Amino acid sequence: MHTPDDRRPWWRTAVVYEVYLRSFADSDGDGTGDVNGLRSRLPYLADLGVDAIWVTPWYPSPMADGGYDVSDHRDIDPRLGTLGEVDALLAEAHGVGLRLVVDLVANHTSAEHPWFRAAVAGGPSAPERTRYFFRDGRDGGQAPPNDWVSAFGGPAWTRVREPDGRMGQWYLHLFAPEQPDLDWAEPAVWEEFDGIVRFWLDRGVDGIRVDAAPAMAKAPGLPDAGHGPGALFESSRWVDNPHWDRDEVHEVFRHWRKIAEGYDGDRLLVSEAVVNGPERLARYVRPDELHTTFNFDYLRAPWDATTIRAAVDGTLAALAPVGAPVTWVLSSHDETRHVTRFGRARSGAAPMGFDPASPVDRALGLRRARAAILLTLALPGGAYLYQGEELGLPEVEDLPEEVLQDPTWERSGRTARGRDGCRVPLPWSGNRPPFGFTTDGVRPWLPQPEEWRELTVAAQRNDPASTLSLYRSALRLRRSLPGLADDEPLTWQDLGDDVLAFDRGPRFRCVVNLSARPVPLAGQGEPALTSEAMAGEVPPDTAVWLVGG
Repeated sequence: MHTPDDRRPWWRTAVVYEVYLRSFADSDGDGTGDVNGLRSRLPYLADLGVDAIWVTPWYPSPMADGGYDVSDHRDIDPRLGTLGEVDALLAEAHGVGLRLVVDLVANHTSAEHPWFRAAVAGGPSAPERTRYFFRDGRDGGQAPPNDWVSAFGGPAWTRVREPDGRMGQWYLHLFAPEQPDLDWAEPAVWEEFDGIVRFWLDRGVDGIRVDAAPAMAKAPGLPDAGHGPGALFESSRWVDNPHWDRDEVHEVFRHWRKIAEGYDGDRLLVSEAVVNGPERLARYVRPDELHTTFNFDYLRAPWDATTIRAAVDGTLAALAPVGAPVTWVLSSHDETRHVTRFGRARSGAAPMGFDPASPVDRALGLRRARAAILLTLALPGGAYLYQGEELGLPEVEDLPEEVLQDPTWERSGRTARGRDGCRVPLPWSGNRPPFGFTTDGVRPWLPQPEEWRELTVAAQRNDPASTLSLYRSALRLRRSLPGLADDEPLTWQDLGDDVLAFDRGPRFRCVVNLSARPVPLAGQGEPALTSEAMAGEVPPDTAVWLVGG
């Protein structure tokens, strides 16, 4: 059990472990991970040394987008569990010192949500249509109402067949067609989500992660965005976009902050906000809005010292005036796993993990990934880990086409494989699939590579050189080493080109060698933890934590 630091809210320095529930652990032998599977692995997570768990959507869903198409925000999908099992999970997690963060999808619902079904069935005059964006098309109804694009490719509009059988209005979906956008200018939407936020906070969750936060406001009149034919959803480059990062979204977050502050226990509100630069990002974590936000500039940086340092410095500088901590992340359920990414010649991540496949040096990628986690956990603030990164799991890039489920696969004309490769179920034990993820003989919902036998938890647990052991050691030391445990500010040191070196207080130094030559360590302190074996100097693509000095 971890002892909380009463001097500051827990989330300011927390390490949060993301659980993509369908792929974490299966308790009932149907090939899909579930709540009870997560419950059974709580001791593993507590032993790993994280502070909290973030669970991706577990709500009733047709699974058109991996659970992010929600048909009921106040229940659990029966394939994943029950509310009673969630209550037991909360109690058991708290019992071993882990907090629980849930995912809130507030920009859109499922097309199977009762609201949307009523909107379509009721025709153009249905009052439920005011809760979404139904509009008449252009060119006599034949063309979409504007030029907005979907994150999954193609236009952000789909035309409905009206109750009389004729093709009628169009509805907006910034994501898949099965995910119609809600209109947050409609009071009924505010009222509904007030109830949903309170439902989960009343249940005892420790935080809420707001999915697609910048999408939750659109410019009045829905004007064209200037997207040309084939335009991509590049929200990190957009300026004054009519459907992304609008000022009006902040009214919602200020309102939710007031709700959260009515509860005890430092409840966390964290956003997913891919916006144009850290200054825009800082707006989401002003003192009266959300508490923290994901840092995509850092996640998507290539293995390059200049770019990584710019992401660190830019984010720290932008968030300091609003008093918010930075959260650092290397992978997620939406991004190519960084073991694979760092093994490519072009090692940065493209939006939504849709970077094109290219040759991968797996050994190089793992070496860099091990160095990257020491860098990440040495930075001021908090961090998010994605399930399986502690095992050094790579992206699965050769999934058979017939098992692909990400909506991008079809929306792109089967040219972009999407995010299924980072969502393959975890390997826990054994020498063949399903590697302890589910009952022997059962096929997981996505197939696991045979070579993962060397990456299972059981194979790594007692190996001091394993990636799992590295993560466990780093998370333990992060709580005890001076400078890290005290959350001292960062001070850069110059150890040469392509070397990231910084101090946290007078007794801790982190050195990450991204160059092609060894870096001498004489007189800089005693190694407390290294990402690779070393003696007297830091080899290329290696990181070290030093103490003393």
